[in-house]
Amino acid sequence: MNSLNPKVTAVDAAEKQKVWEADRDHFMHPWTDFSTFKESGSMVFTGADGVSIQDADGKRYLDGIGGLWCVNIGYGRKEIAEAVAEQICAIPYFSTFGHHTTPPAAKLAAKLAELAPGDLNHVFYGCGGSVANDTAVRLIHFYFNQLGKPTKKQIISRIDGYHGSTYMAMSITGVKFDHIGFDIDEQLVHHISCPNPYRRDPGLSEEEFCRQKVQELEDKILEIGPDNVAAFFAEPIMGAGGVIVPPKGYHKATLEVCRKYDVLYVSDEVVTAFGRLGHMFASEDEFEIVPDIITCAKGLTSGYLPLGATIFSDRIYEVVSKPQAEGAIFTHGFTYSGHPVSCAAALKNIEIIEREGICEHVKEVGAYFEARIRELGELDLVGDVRGRKFMICLENVANKETKELIDPAAKVGNRIADACQKRGLIVRPLAHMNILSPTLILTREDVDFVAETLRESIVEVTEGLRAEGYLAR
Repeated sequence: MNSLNPKVTAVDAAEKQKVWEADRDHFMHPWTDFSTFKESGSMVFTGADGVSIQDADGKRYLDGIGGLWCVNIGYGRKEIAEAVAEQICAIPYFSTFGHHTTPPAAKLAAKLAELAPGDLNHVFYGCGGSVANDTAVRLIHFYFNQLGKPTKKQIISRIDGYHGSTYMAMSITGVKFDHIGFDIDEQLVHHISCPNPYRRDPGLSEEEFCRQKVQELEDKILEIGPDNVAAFFAEPIMGAGGVIVPPKGYHKATLEVCRKYDVLYVSDEVVTAFGRLGHMFASEDEFEIVPDIITCAKGLTSGYLPLGATIFSDRIYEVVSKPQAEGAIFTHGFTYSGHPVSCAAALKNIEIIEREGICEHVKEVGAYFEARIRELGELDLVGDVRGRKFMICLENVANKETKELIDPAAKVGNRIADACQKRGLIVRPLAHMNILSPTLILTREDVDFVAETLRESIVEVTEGLRAEGYLAR
């Protein structure tokens, strides 16, 4: 594990309590669990460096979730801080409305066009992945309006797909748990089933399962009507829905279906881009497709500053860039579109990824990480270990043969996360699953620590579940 920044120290008890109370009383957190928050509050972190984070008491942890799928180059990179400071001193902000720009915004757009596959040569900026996906929807609708196809508005995505938390992005999201108590647009968005090979009918081969899922997409397009369907949204590997890797050939086949019916294909690479799978973009290099649009964020700046981008094809640009009427303009954008400081951070982040060969490192050490974590599949509690490189999920089950789930009251994912945290490792609980998406600079020694800590924690939790009657002895 990398040593922590020596400038970062623990805070005294009084200051820690002050921060904890201010947070509890005033900070409304994303995905707040109100059944525990008012009593337990938040864990306060005060420092980070390399692969590690530090809490207010001075205890350090290996960050096994990379912040939230995003601290790709690791913590404490002074080059990012220097690039940001330099840009703030030069010009911290100016609106990009009305044909204004800054060097970082222009240079980053050109760099993203260079890195993206095929003819995806045009970039629209936002502040994160949700906004990038919202922009994709507005762009797609505008595109078909310009083509004289105003009925092509409907969006298809997948159950357990995650695309963001703004109203439109959450409507496209297919994680049903996230919809509880909220409204979504059920008239515009349609969901097909999740292409999860682990949960397929045992009578189906993976190839048959793939054909079935592809056919489901085509059937849904025909049901809605090809003249009404505008786009299909798909993550190359589904992240927050449980790190679902679709069967081989799935993306190529679904793209062919989309091409057949003039449906635009949106590859949501908010998680998979910028090295997580060993490529700057995974769509073509990992899954052999060139989509019409790629959305990205997170690893674009390695989480150092908020930034997202919607990268789209020449074909789309040629249509949307023609004035729709005399005096008409493309009326979509945000105050912080192309924010120069965020773009400067992204440029330096990409420079670091390329200069240090982080994608190559992921291919090597990420393969070792994947292999070590897959060894945990031999444990009684672990039904499935899936994912690729630095994007892995462990699905915990009550019975490995039947794949029966453990009673949700057991909160198995949380128990394992707590047991890991006690040992100095942060992993993400997601119902009965645990997710790993660490920084991309892990060493083999770091990987060994993660694997061994997870093993000890799962064994401890398994014993507890048996003692409490959640598992057979």
